[in-house]
Amino acid sequence: MPFLLLLLALSACAPLPQRAGIPTEWQGSPNFNERRPNLVILHHTSDDSVAQALRTLTNPRRQASAHYLVGRDGMIIQLVDERARAWHAGESKWGADTDINSASLGIEVDNNGHEAFPEAQISALLRLLADIQQRYHIPAANFVGHADIAPRRKVDPSRFFPWRTLAQHGFGLWCDPPYAQPPLPVDTELELRALGYDTADLVAAMHAFKQHYLPAEQSSELDEQGRALLYCLLRKSAG
Repeated sequence: MPFLLLLLALSACAPLPQRAGIPTEWQGSPNFNERRPNLVILHHTSDDSVAQALRTLTNPRRQASAHYLVGRDGMIIQLVDERARAWHAGESKWGADTDINSASLGIEVDNNGHEAFPEAQISALLRLLADIQQRYHIPAANFVGHADIAPRRKVDPSRFFPWRTLAQHGFGLWCDPPYAQPPLPVDTELELRALGYDTADLVAAMHAFKQHYLPAEQSSELDEQGRALLYCLLRKSAG
C-alpha cells in the first residue's frame, strides 16, 4: 500500500483529538504568517516615573499594557511581544478599524501630561520608530496618538508632544503654513473622517485634531486656517 494511503488508513482508525468537546484533527499548513501591525499608537503614561508606569502596565488587575515603554532618560523597555495583542487602545476607532489593539503597536512615553518631553527620550523614540517602520513598512500617516483614535476619552500624548519632529523623520503627517486654500465648499466632518477620525462626537474629533496639529490653540472649532491645514494633511495622506 502506498505510504500516503497507509497513513490515511491509520488516521481513520485513530480517535480524533477533542477541543471543547468538538472532534478536531490537526493538519498543519505552512500558509500563514505572523500578525503584522499597520498602526503605531503613541501614549503618555500620566505618571511621574517609569517605576509608576511599570506598576500599572504589569498589574493583572489593571488590564493595561503596551508593547514598549520609553523612559525620560531614553531607556526603552519592551513589555509585550510585537506578535501579540497588547491592551493599550481601549474603545477606539481609526478609519474603519474598531479593533485597534489587533492592528497596532502601542508605545507608552513616560510623561505626566503637563511637561515637555526630554531630548534623550524623543531621540530614543525616533530610533525605535525607525526600526519598527523598517520592519513593518508602516505608512507615515499611521503613526497617531491615543487622543486621535479615542477623542471622546483620551488626551494623550498631550499638546507638548513633538509631532512636528516625528513627522520630519517620517512618522506622522505635518503641514507648515502657509496652507493652500481648500476648494469650496468645505465639509469639515467628512474631511476629518477621511483622515481617520471618529466623528461621532464632532467637537471631540476637532479638539483632538487641534491638539495634535495646532497645540497652541485651545478652542475646538476649526477656523479658515484650521480647515486649510486639514485639507493639506488630507492631500499628504493620499500620497
